[in-house]
Amino acid sequence: MSVALNREGKLTLYNGAVDIGQGSNTIMAQIAADALGLPVQEMRVVMGDTALTADAGKTSASRQTFISGKAAELAGRDLRAQILRLANAGEDARLELKDGELHVHDGVEVRSLDLAELPEDARGDVLCGSGTFDPPTSPLDGNGQGDPYATYGFAAQIAEVEVDLDLGTVKVLRMAAAHDVGRAVNPTLVEGQIHGGIAQGLGLALMEEYLPGRTENLHDYLIPTFGDMPEITSILVEDPEPLGPYGAKGVGEHSLIATAPAIFGGVYQATGLRLTGTPATPDRVRAALREAGIV
Repeated sequence: MSVALNREGKLTLYNGAVDIGQGSNTIMAQIAADALGLPVQEMRVVMGDTALTADAGKTSASRQTFISGKAAELAGRDLRAQILRLANAGEDARLELKDGELHVHDGVEVRSLDLAELPEDARGDVLCGSGTFDPPTSPLDGNGQGDPYATYGFAAQIAEVEVDLDLGTVKVLRMAAAHDVGRAVNPTLVEGQIHGGIAQGLGLALMEEYLPGRTENLHDYLIPTFGDMPEITSILVEDPEPLGPYGAKGVGEHSLIATAPAIFGGVYQATGLRLTGTPATPDRVRAALREAGIV
């Protein structure tokens, strides 16, 4: 990641991590702005431009907040350090961008940096901080031992379901999801991730099935709609991750992974039937209930 200032006092985060709807652009800007010490409203984001941004790896596996977020933090800190050196200011100095000028408030003294006098780089910026983060891991040995990941996600989810024994339908009424997120940089986006994972997991559990050669459109491939979604209670557990940016770590697929087992656990509690295959469509649930002698 890199964070830069141009001669007009415009602040830019050059972010190679692609936002596919999960909100990583917002998170990266928040983290970088906080590390730099300027309001996030001042930050514009250039995302995934191969001419301007460095490769941030793939957008998957709950890695962007943890890995790219840490790189964004380091980039912000690097730019801040450069500014403080130029202004000969202390670590506690406060930065301010106003009318295209950069002001450094160091105690009662205010020093202004004339950005227009600084030389431009190839992107038209005059100051640029960069950050790289590659989490410490080690490959598995011959005995399957090692540290393939630098941190792990932990979660617990519970579902309240209603099963119609005559029709075989399963209705999810409520879900509670508790997730260890390290630190919630943006709680609203974290809850959005949890809600999205539960929606995807509900589809996995009850309706989504791809049949090669037959499934060609969303008329035949059913996905959850607003009417299928249960009431969701999100519980954010903040146990700071030492390696993460401000203690944060990702929460992507965790809410998906736990959803189908929670729903199937609810079916078992309601009927005594252990479902072992997805999706649990009404015809399959009804057949399994009959085979088990429950109905």
